[in-house]
Amino acid sequence: MRLHRTVLGLAGLAGAAAAGAMLARRMRGRRPDDADARRDRLQRQLAGVSSNGDQASRTASSR
Repeated sequence: MRLHRTVLGLAGLAGAAAAGAMLARRMRGRRPDDADARRDRLQRQLAGVSSNGDQASRTASSR
């Protein structure tokens, strides 16, 4: 009985490690590895938000 629990525990650990490795690999493909690429993407997003915000404030003040 003790051998069954040991084998089951080791199988569970191996499964958790495999799932973690798959998740890490999937997440690595989604985000840029380069800090400069992240900075550029965030600056583009900020520019888009601030230009939309200016248009929204102009529309609200013209009413």
